[in-house]
Amino acid sequence: MNESYYGGVRKGKRSRGAAGKVPVFGLLKRSGRVYTVMTPNARKTTLMSISMIQPDSIVYTDRFSSYDALDVSSFHHIRINHSKQFADKHNHINGIENFWNQAKRHLRRFNGIPRQCFYLFRKECEWRSNEGSHAELLTHLTC
Repeated sequence: MNESYYGGVRKGKRSRGAAGKVPVFGLLKRSGRVYTVMTPNARKTTLMSISMIQPDSIVYTDRFSSYDALDVSSFHHIRINHSKQFADKHNHINGIENFWNQAKRHLRRFNGIPRQCFYLFRKECEWRSNEGSHAELLTHLTC
């Protein structure tokens, strides 16, 4: 589980504190499927209202303070401290970080996307990650 920020002006702060950016919350399940949700902000109450996770699941996050609410919820919460290490044996969030990298690389070619269309572009990135590339899909379709 992780969040990323899209759009906005590149002046000044970047990442979490940047003005005009759209926060997107993402979840990579053990099956390899990615789920994303646009949120108005990245506060605890907003992230906890997203119901994509079954109770009693193991959840891996970074040390962002909004994930503190997971410690007192019905999840088994494991935090990864990126300032010390990116993985602790099998515990990591590198898969969702890879999705953010691939999605931003794909969206960069459009040189800006109107905010009202961003949902569709984000869902396309999610679909590409979950279903594979066009070449892979075409090889499955041939008789």
